[in-house]
Amino acid sequence: MSIDVNNESGTEVDEQAILDIARYALARMRIHPLSELSVIVVDTEAMEQLHIQWMDLPGPTDVMSFPMDELRPPSKDDDEPPQGLLGDIVLCPEVAERQGKDAPTQHSMDEELQLLTVHGVLHLLGYDHEEPDEKAEMFGLQAALVDGWRAEKGLTGPSPAPTVS
Repeated sequence: MSIDVNNESGTEVDEQAILDIARYALARMRIHPLSELSVIVVDTEAMEQLHIQWMDLPGPTDVMSFPMDELRPPSKDDDEPPQGLLGDIVLCPEVAERQGKDAPTQHSMDEELQLLTVHGVLHLLGYDHEEPDEKAEMFGLQAALVDGWRAEKGLTGPSPAPTVS
């Protein structure tokens, strides 16, 4: 799996954890090991520009996903998942820090960025949360992936509750 993490935000973030959780999520979703992903960490001004340009919504947001080859997790019957470019995930640590502090289970900016990375991966794989049933599926999968990664890393305590909507 080729995953690039590029921090352009000026904020120190745990890039290794972002890389690790993205790799974990993609492996669990059975995405081809030669697929490519880019994660870009930006400041609030850059995120606000992207949010306006692509979503026509004001203000910065926490995470945005830009799919390329529209890869999907293979079905259980598929022997070999397709290979390709997943796309880009853009994260904003300043928004993540605020959300982590405001969450019912307060957590760090880095924990929120890990959650948002998985959220972004799922969007790249075609998951969405517009409808209640889609939201239940996506957020359930998101929690399972974050919890699984945290358990594998030996991290204790509750995993962050979803703060993205």
